[in-house]
Amino acid sequence: MSKRLRNTEVCADCCVPEPRWASVNRGVLICDECCSVHRSLGRHSSQVRHLTHTPWPPTQLQMVQTLYNNGANSIWEHSLLDPASVTSGKRKANPQDKLHPNKSEFIRAKYQMLVFVHRIPCREDDSSTAKDLSKQLHSSVRTGNLETCLRLLTLGAQANFFHPEKGSTPLHVAAKAGQVSQVELLTVYGADPGAPDSRGKTPIDCAREAGHNDLADRLVEIQYELTDRLAFYLCGRKPDHKSGQHFIVPQMADRNISADLSELAKAAKKKLQSLSNHLFEELAMDVYDEVDRRETDAVWLATQNHSTLVTETTVVPFLPVNPEYSSTRNQGRQKLARFNAHEFATLVIDILSEAKRRQQGNPIVSPKDNVELIMKNVAVRHCSDSQDNDQPDYDSVASDEDTDQELPSSKGDRTKSLDSDLSDGPITMQEYLEVKTALSASEAKIQQLMKANNSLSDELRLMQKKASKLEKQSSMPESDYDNTFNDSEMDDSGRFCRRGRLRSSGWLGEGSSIPELDDLEMDSDPTLPSTEDVIRKTEQITKNIQELLRAAQENKHDSFIPCSERIHVAVTEMAALFPKKPRSETVRGSLRLLTSSACRLQGECRKAVPSEGCPGPDMQLVTQQVIQCAYDIAKAAKQLVTITTKENTN
Repeated sequence: MSKRLRNTEVCADCCVPEPRWASVNRGVLICDECCSVHRSLGRHSSQVRHLTHTPWPPTQLQMVQTLYNNGANSIWEHSLLDPASVTSGKRKANPQDKLHPNKSEFIRAKYQMLVFVHRIPCREDDSSTAKDLSKQLHSSVRTGNLETCLRLLTLGAQANFFHPEKGSTPLHVAAKAGQVSQVELLTVYGADPGAPDSRGKTPIDCAREAGHNDLADRLVEIQYELTDRLAFYLCGRKPDHKSGQHFIVPQMADRNISADLSELAKAAKKKLQSLSNHLFEELAMDVYDEVDRRETDAVWLATQNHSTLVTETTVVPFLPVNPEYSSTRNQGRQKLARFNAHEFATLVIDILSEAKRRQQGNPIVSPKDNVELIMKNVAVRHCSDSQDNDQPDYDSVASDEDTDQELPSSKGDRTKSLDSDLSDGPITMQEYLEVKTALSASEAKIQQLMKANNSLSDELRLMQKKASKLEKQSSMPESDYDNTFNDSEMDDSGRFCRRGRLRSSGWLGEGSSIPELDDLEMDSDPTLPSTEDVIRKTEQITKNIQELLRAAQENKHDSFIPCSERIHVAVTEMAALFPKKPRSETVRGSLRLLTSSACRLQGECRKAVPSEGCPGPDMQLVTQQVIQCAYDIAKAAKQLVTITTKENTN
């Protein structure tokens, strides 16, 4: 358990004294009320931990303390520090404000929309700007100036940036320099502890070579963070990585199960084993987020004054929607809350087993050889540390009768608060895996991709008539489309990404790869990318466009620039999937329309911000142009999905 940092802290969002929670990726301390809003944002926006009731890695707590003490909150409230913000009516929340709508709207604007963050002037080549920022980050992490690195990450520096001249990433530099807090910050923002430098050395190797053995051990823990967290959730133990033990796979205590249930378990296990590396990785990360939600709910209920607890600050009933994910994935994530204790425990165990199998490169065993892991009426309990060390890979999971009072997050009464989409009764693990498998059904996906905000559909149809003319105006030479790969494994809202860690810890096996993370210098082969990859990137673009259209509908012009920047990043990542010079003229034309429209969109969105000494912009005209650019981007993305689907099915 951690100790309180000091006795003079105040909540970063409303200034209530003695906050009891921290947002790890934002480097701030927050009170109970504000924490209830942070938790509803989701981990992609804010990762909350209780200061005293949640186990903390000591170096991670020290990192948060350093950021808090050095004014990290000023990063998220930059424009509010300007005296002019008072006259403009902008202000932060205060202790007297109501939680809803005052505090909640302020917190969402601050951390979800990044409304108050300082934005550097945009240049024609945004990829060069990101590269410059990433080079600054690469240099800064060798020092102890932690808040500078957080500011660079906020502006767009990439935690996994590979410096072409230095031949290393920022994490290699921080590890070699022994900068523990910098390592914690970079890994919170998705830096990969197992990424090789130009010598083939990982940050873990660099730390050991420099004599920072404790830091190297911590990097190994971070590398296996996901599976360690799942194991600890079930049995209260973590692997002893120093001794070479990297997985603990608990098992159910009771194997007296019916034949029907046994067959169901085998079918579900077979589906899990047949998932592609990418879909298995997504499932593992979703379950990680659900474990975090359940554990945080338990801490939340244990630390509240139940005599004064009000409904607006109660538990989060299911995982909040992540706009970067497809609707199918978000629905599947939310349905995880409907798993009862034994179903969820079984899913966690199967994921741990499968992760261990994939890392070790073991073949899939036949169904008759599978060890059955489902029991009747089993729930999750944190066991004592005094387990049988003769079998370190296995711990028993206790029964429901022992744990009903310990796990409020598994209570059936919570399901009453779920929306109609989630009120169709308990689901099985097999049903959830079928949802995951459905992600590869491209035809259904294509129909979903272009569903824009219904309230703006008429306006989009009117603007469509201008598409042909604007496409000609925005055409560029063939070699000019932006095909720069974005090294980021997180978006600019601070989403926590574990993809690099899964890859470096061996989940994907030797010779496996994630297409959008491969070295694009190898992309001279004109072969088109897989339909699945293009669909996934198109979904990300579409989600960001819908967010922009909602802002346009609600006249939230301050949100135009951050929305356009997220769209540009998503477009850049999608363009990077394709060869630099595709053979097909249709593909080249669609890529030109895609990337040029994203650049035009940024320019139009910047017009929404009035310049000092200049007359205010015609917001109706600006909004129309923004919508047109968004339409062109969506149109080009759909064209690319259709083309790749046709080519890959031939």
